[in-house]
Amino acid sequence: MPEGPSIVLLKEATAKFEGKKVIAVSGNSKIDKTQMLNNKVIAFRSWGKQLLISFNGFSVRIHLLMFGSYRIDERKEIPERLSLTFKNGELNFYTCSVKIIEGNIDDAYDFTADVMNDNWNAKAAKKKLKLIPNTLVCDVLLDQQIFSGIGNIIKNEVLYRVKIHPNSEIGKIPSLKINKLIKEARNYSFEFLAWKRDFVLKKHWLAHTKKVCLRCNHPIIKEYTGVYHRRSFICTNCT
Repeated sequence: MPEGPSIVLLKEATAKFEGKKVIAVSGNSKIDKTQMLNNKVIAFRSWGKQLLISFNGFSVRIHLLMFGSYRIDERKEIPERLSLTFKNGELNFYTCSVKIIEGNIDDAYDFTADVMNDNWNAKAAKKKLKLIPNTLVCDVLLDQQIFSGIGNIIKNEVLYRVKIHPNSEIGKIPSLKINKLIKEARNYSFEFLAWKRDFVLKKHWLAHTKKVCLRCNHPIIKEYTGVYHRRSFICTNCT
């Protein structure tokens, strides 16, 4: 599943269609596609792992799920979930979730929870954490209402950096370390974006899929942690 930085890259790639009119729309999505026809795209926005295509009075939410993909000015050999054609090109989505959101998109999403957004609010994130002291930190980082955009790769790398075990309960982590966790969640997301843009992301992984800790040379173990049962890579010697 693409994480927030990858959706930011998608948003950037679609910028040439902003302000352009949809001259054809198709795809096997069951939404009312006629709403988009002959309407101009006001903006492409991202919220966490979702791309938001805003029109006048409504938006189209694209979630790529686990195996979704997209093509710009080209097509795959499988049916499109949604295809938008403009005078200057086309935008095609595959194997994804498509939903119409009526009204103002700012009323539907809390952009202060998006770690990649200019309106990200670290203090609000900390307040949310205080309300769930018994929740495991590995689950908290994947909670899109608190850290929108963070996926399993970012979770693993952030926890490794701040030396917190994924099975730690939020209420038992010192306040200063919580502050560091919140700060690093945003910092690493932007580093992820830069590395992804340069096609060198995997070269910078310190914990994700690794077998030996680069800090202490002890083995890194793999466990499936939390309610989401996602892979965690843990150095038990320095966390």
